[in-house]
Amino acid sequence: MTMPAQAVEIVEVGPRDGFQSVGPFIPTPTKIAIVESLYASGVRRMETTSFVSTSALPQLADAPDIVAASARLEGLDSQVLVPTARHAQRALEAGARHLSAVLSVSERHNMGNVRRTPMESAADYAQMVAAMPADCTMRLNIATAFDCPHVGRTEQDAVLALLEPLVAATADVEIALCDTTGRADPAQVRALFGAVRTCFPQVRGWAFHGHDTYGLGAANVLAAWDAGVRVFDAAAAGLGGCPFAPGATGNVATEDLVWMFDHMGVETGIDMDRLIDAALKVAALPGAQIGGRVRDAIGARRCLAIAS
Repeated sequence: MTMPAQAVEIVEVGPRDGFQSVGPFIPTPTKIAIVESLYASGVRRMETTSFVSTSALPQLADAPDIVAASARLEGLDSQVLVPTARHAQRALEAGARHLSAVLSVSERHNMGNVRRTPMESAADYAQMVAAMPADCTMRLNIATAFDCPHVGRTEQDAVLALLEPLVAATADVEIALCDTTGRADPAQVRALFGAVRTCFPQVRGWAFHGHDTYGLGAANVLAAWDAGVRVFDAAAAGLGGCPFAPGATGNVATEDLVWMFDHMGVETGIDMDRLIDAALKVAALPGAQIGGRVRDAIGARRCLAIAS
């Protein structure tokens, strides 16, 4: 799909990054209903689930069912997260056609996630790329690109060094730099995207995945926009949370980004009223840790309108 010059693509990640942070198991029909509600708002790209160890993340044990349900929504680009080549094969066998690989710049973080060094994960990613069917699309998420919960701020040179073998495996990929902890700042975001776009001009596209832990989610998105990025991850109702920052709200809220871009005259293709309806369903999930501001502001206006 070709976007207008003044347009962004918002990737709704609540059904994966958001749901995985919820403790009580969300019934599969409820998950599907939320995906359908987000789709009805105009969302056309969504990270709907992840193929991971079901013992480590039982919330995502119904991934094959979510993939099947998402495939029934015409025009929905449903991507699924896969941390290793083995899980990528599971996703492909379930019918997924847009894979979202992930590895961390931080060795300690990557070892904690998949018990491999970043370079070992890079080699595994190369195997994943080599095995990709021709009708499939790949996205690559670089976690801890700005900050690691264990060791602090990530050096720019470390990100560039890890990207070398990853881009060598394939440049026909969208690469998302991820602010895993939400501790990035606009100057850091702008500088890192400037550096990677200069060093790797052959990469098909760049994206930003931000969290709102310290209230800078939208500001960091705007910094990435200024640096030329046009694809942004977000979660309805700011669903997410961060285990390393108690009380943090998790992903930048989709409704906050749609509000910001709409008022900048930048097209998102998402209807705000319907998005708020979907976000309210997300916010009502038992155990959900939510954030964002626009949902509450519009909700208050709705209450005033009803009262009058």
